Amino acid sequence: MSDPLLQPLTIRGVTFKNRIMSTAHATGYAESGLPGERYQLYHEEKARGGLALTMFGGSSFVSADTPSGHIDVSTDRCIASFTQFAKRIHAHGCALTCQISHLGRRVKPNTGSWLPLVAPSAVREPLHRGFPKPMDLHDIRRITDDFAAAARRCRTAGLDGVELLATSHLIGQFLSPAVNRRGDAYGGSLENRARFALEVLEAVRGALGEDRILCFRLTGDEMLQGGLSADECLDIARLLARSGRVDVFSMLGGNAFSEPGIARNIPGMGTPTAPYLKLAAAMRAGTGLPVFHATRITDLETARHAIANGMLDMVALTRGHIADPHIVAKLQRRETDRIRPCVGARLCLDGAVHGGGVACIHNPATGRERSVPQLIRRNEGRGRQVVVVGGGPAGLEAARVCALRGHAVRLFEAAERLGGQVLLAARAKGRAEIAEITGWLTREIGHAGVAVQMGAYMDAPGVLALDADMVIDATGGLPAFGDVDDPDGLLVSTWDVLAGGRTLHGDVLLFDDHGGHQGLSCAVTLAAQSDIRLCVATAERCFGVGLGDVNRPQYLEPLYEAGATLRPDFRLSQVARQGNRVCARLRNTYTGRSESLAVDHVVVEGGSAPNTLLYDALAPLSANQGAIDLERWAAGEAQALGGDGFTLWRIGDAVAHRGIHAALLDARRLCQAL
Repeated sequence: MSDPLLQPLTIRGVTFKNRIMSTAHATGYAESGLPGERYQLYHEEKARGGLALTMFGGSSFVSADTPSGHIDVSTDRCIASFTQFAKRIHAHGCALTCQISHLGRRVKPNTGSWLPLVAPSAVREPLHRGFPKPMDLHDIRRITDDFAAAARRCRTAGLDGVELLATSHLIGQFLSPAVNRRGDAYGGSLENRARFALEVLEAVRGALGEDRILCFRLTGDEMLQGGLSADECLDIARLLARSGRVDVFSMLGGNAFSEPGIARNIPGMGTPTAPYLKLAAAMRAGTGLPVFHATRITDLETARHAIANGMLDMVALTRGHIADPHIVAKLQRRETDRIRPCVGARLCLDGAVHGGGVACIHNPATGRERSVPQLIRRNEGRGRQVVVVGGGPAGLEAARVCALRGHAVRLFEAAERLGGQVLLAARAKGRAEIAEITGWLTREIGHAGVAVQMGAYMDAPGVLALDADMVIDATGGLPAFGDVDDPDGLLVSTWDVLAGGRTLHGDVLLFDDHGGHQGLSCAVTLAAQSDIRLCVATAERCFGVGLGDVNRPQYLEPLYEAGATLRPDFRLSQVARQGNRVCARLRNTYTGRSESLAVDHVVVEGGSAPNTLLYDALAPLSANQGAIDLERWAAGEAQALGGDGFTLWRIGDAVAHRGIHAALLDARRLCQAL
């Protein structure tokens, strides 16, 4: 029997070669409001990997008063790049559509031309914090025309269709009673609140023509007090379907009006898979129209179930394709065990919003296709003897890539399991899925033929005895405590807590001097223990300052529910014994005022300090003195192999604490051209 996921589907004359797609999402790759080469290569890789439909232009804007920092479809200057984009994607037998939107109040007010924000009513959005102007009738007519003009540009460029984004954006703001407080023909009843959506649909269909797909992206339940319920969302979908203008619904859940809202809108690790699939199935059954859907569908089994049972017409593995753009090709080759899994870390979302663009926590090639190819080419020169010391993410990736290049690779790990610090991270509450990062790498080095020796602590004489051509130091780091004065050695690291090396009880202070997942995940783990009263302090102005909007709520919500005390703006300066307890001195980062807190234990997350023992011993003996050509490293180009003897490099936390993605990128760029 043929796989339901590989069956074709035709909608309004456009045939999709299979049932797997990627929904529109903001990548942060736009160049002056256009999809340049980086943007196009990112999508082309998915098309090359067998995808049937890739949507681009998440939060693309149709009007000058809604600048999003993403794709600009408000003028004809987009047509040339869109045309090039369409030819690039169509060459792989993949369809291409663009999401077009007006963000309404969902924009920071001090961006673009600083024009007034507009919305149905003067209701402020918590996430972006701007105060919008209630739209006049001429605003409604102007923006409706802007939608039509944007759709016409997409047609001219040869795209296969457009998607109108309603949820949380302007069209959805009209639909939602939580935002729309109008007393005219565009407010009040559901039919009135849907009037703007229907007018936009009519205008866009007229501009798009009858041979292009018009998709409408709608929530199945706003999950918001005073907002749209699941029943009301289904009523809206039926109303829009009866208009005859919509070809397909793209269904999602929740809203993006606040940090808690967007966290539910785009759920991450530790949450159930496919949480809104039943809502999507209800929309399909209730409207009779095809439905596309993407929300945390993380495996092909769930995707296949949704298609085979008529719940969806196309399933979107959007974040899955950020992790592995060749999912379909591997499915076709019956290599599904080789698919690099999405672990739900949501670094992709943090990167898109807060700098650098979309980045996958464990696929360093995504978004860097120009310099870091997704597929490793075999080295045409002679194979070399490579020794990798350290079996964490950096060491595993270095071993994998070197082996695929054709080198003979031996990897040595001091522990009895591969994985490094990822194994600790996976022990935190709600973080078990992160272990699949090194789980996948472990399986892949097996496929690549890497010789692995565990329980092997390697010192300099041991490495030298191996007579390698190249040595890669990936020995990682050790817990760091920063500048805390601790003469009696009272501090406990988050590593000790997660490893189970210390059993804590009573009053516990956790000082987070990191701002990432590490400290907060340990805090949530401690807060879940009934015999602990937890206080979490940080010197930052808020908790999780290094995280994005979608990741903070997963920690703050359980900490508040557990009754933990949260103290921002305080730095831990000193700990000392006080009888059977610990006296912790906290200093306010603004006033400098100090205060004491008596607790039973003090836990610190301060990142890691590099383990330099092996590197320091080997560097003077190596041909390159342990030096690396930074320009060539950044470009992913081959390093010079030096003169006689072995060449030494170090990567990941053995250099400095920077996280999983940086460790993998270090390894990939160093080894892909060796």
